[in-house]
Amino acid sequence: MKFKFAPLLPILLVLIFSVSSSFASRLSKTISDTTSVDSTKNDSIKEESQDMLMMWSKKNSLGVNMSEVAFVNWNAGGNNSISALFYGNFERKLQKNLLLWKTSATIRYGLNAQEGRKVRKTDDEISLNSTYGYRRDSTSNFRYSAKFNFKTQFADGYKYPQRDKSISSFMAPGYIFLGVGAEYSAPNEDLTVYLSPLTDKSTFVLDQRLANEGMFGVTPAVRDSIGNVLVKGENVRTEVGVLLTSSFSKEVFNNVNLDNQVSFYTDYLNKFGNIDVDWELKLNLVVNEFVKANIGSHLIYDDDVKFKEDTNDDGTLETLGPKIQFKQLLGVGVMYEF
Repeated sequence: MKFKFAPLLPILLVLIFSVSSSFASRLSKTISDTTSVDSTKNDSIKEESQDMLMMWSKKNSLGVNMSEVAFVNWNAGGNNSISALFYGNFERKLQKNLLLWKTSATIRYGLNAQEGRKVRKTDDEISLNSTYGYRRDSTSNFRYSAKFNFKTQFADGYKYPQRDKSISSFMAPGYIFLGVGAEYSAPNEDLTVYLSPLTDKSTFVLDQRLANEGMFGVTPAVRDSIGNVLVKGENVRTEVGVLLTSSFSKEVFNNVNLDNQVSFYTDYLNKFGNIDVDWELKLNLVVNEFVKANIGSHLIYDDDVKFKEDTNDDGTLETLGPKIQFKQLLGVGVMYEF
């Protein structure tokens, strides 16, 4: 399996998620420095620094879900196989007076190895979200907000068992949403709803072959009568539209947590009213401090995502229209929170 990593992305993610830690470290250093000077002025600086430290909160988790089946002289038959899904979730939040800044990142990568065939990818995701909000007073549940979202994947994706040409890769596609709007947060923060009447959606297809084919909505290449490329396909497509997102999380039963996230987007100029949907639903079950189980589903519909399929068994993938994408997950594994 061939990987295409952009060297700057890991650096960018590390920088973003080290901001809060490094900022808190500087504050801690300020506290220790002021204690060495006998001054009433430094006492107030120390108190302010301690208050700032208390306003930062963080939550990290790393985990792996495993499944394995092996057969020895098994009369019913079957193939030996093993699957692994590695994931990480990271969150930083700063809340001070009327301001709220929340940033989260998710990485996921899954593999399946089965006897008699090559290793296949089962899951692949890089996601970064950041929201900055301001409310007029301490009793209001509404905030003026700016939201940033970035999504892509680590490695090439294929229409298995075909492996000659990838149907996706790192930053093909890659999505960036950037917009401003208003956000409602329930008092206990179980429910948040965000509406942006002005959101920029940028779609990146940095694999030139896929860009030439016009995949993921970018403008395809201009070709001559025998298929030679005269003008390369565009690598970026920009849209401006309306974005509505909702997030709901709650412990519905003892040690059973529900997490529901959904977003709707429509472009003003390109088929306004044709809505892109991204809906993810999870049930997280806590077995003990380290062992967790989860059940989930993920549904996506994007009118710009065309699917490839070998419709006439000639070994060539033909480009078809958009379809509903659906993924179902069931896993048990070990997770470490820190």
